[in-house]
Amino acid sequence: MMSINTKAQKSDLFKWSELAPIPDQFGFAGSFAGISNNALIVAGGANFPDGGAPWTGSKKVWTDKIFVLDNPTSKWKLAGTLPRPLGYGVSISYNNKLICIGGSNADGHVATVSAFSYTNSKIRIENWPELPQALANSCGAIVGHTLYIAGGLLTPDTKTTASVFWALNLNEPKGGWTKLETWPGGPRMLSVAGSLNGSFYLFSGTDLEDKNGAAHRKYLKDAYAYTPGKGWKKLADLPSAVVAAAGPALVYGKNELLIFGGDDGVLADNAATLKEKHPGFSDVILSYQTKTNKWKVAGHIKTHKLSDAAENPNKSLWAPVTTTSVLWNGSLVFPGGEVRPAVRTPRVLVTHIKSSPLK
Repeated sequence: MMSINTKAQKSDLFKWSELAPIPDQFGFAGSFAGISNNALIVAGGANFPDGGAPWTGSKKVWTDKIFVLDNPTSKWKLAGTLPRPLGYGVSISYNNKLICIGGSNADGHVATVSAFSYTNSKIRIENWPELPQALANSCGAIVGHTLYIAGGLLTPDTKTTASVFWALNLNEPKGGWTKLETWPGGPRMLSVAGSLNGSFYLFSGTDLEDKNGAAHRKYLKDAYAYTPGKGWKKLADLPSAVVAAAGPALVYGKNELLIFGGDDGVLADNAATLKEKHPGFSDVILSYQTKTNKWKVAGHIKTHKLSDAAENPNKSLWAPVTTTSVLWNGSLVFPGGEVRPAVRTPRVLVTHIKSSPLK
């Protein structure tokens, strides 16, 4: 669970800056990211290494590189490689390890689960029990000592998203995954997960529907909470979709979850037409109040003006999607990601949090 206390006022909470950029000209989307031994790890992901896009005929390429940042003032170093290029899985920081669940590469989706440890400048990788099925574009969070995974895409060419909800007891991971009852709503992928007060939260996402023989995204605004022993409960709808927003949601205080940005779907059908003129994804920070079951806007992600970004689009500070939010040294870090369709960023966006993380 990622959380902060509320001694600082919200006006003081969102102080934006950046860390050293990830050492790649274009950056990556869909990377795994987390903390081990107080070092920030970013592994895998994919980009278009020629700087192009699908509509220019460019091909997405996955990476196997593992980068590590030892402290917020240092520079990234290449600390190792994944067993294979991989990205678009779920990242969880737990017990001094980065747990990487599922994902995809050029060969398809995988069911692998690995735990990364960083010690003495070396990466150690443990193999954990595989998922019940190969899965990518899912979301996940920890409640107590149980890791939950929800939704996703089972194969890269399917025209339907997955309605799956799986759990792993982190005290006994060798026991493997348990299939649980899914939420009382439609299947989805690229949702945002959260954890607060003993419950797992599932926000937004996108389903796929057939449109003229092709899979077309259906943006969702519904939300649900799962409490072990009690089951699922439907929550108030979000004001807008937050597809592929950085996850998991951040716990703020005792009864609030924050979601940073995401794709609201407003321009989804025009992405290939807009191309370089696409203004980027949502910069809205949404707050969900668990006690009142209400949503409000809590702030905005710092972004450059469109004119500034157009001069150097691959290094823009537009709000990133398809990335992980990592709580590190009292700040929330967004390493890389996608800042508009097909455009990655090597920049590492940070919101400094004046109050200290809860233990």
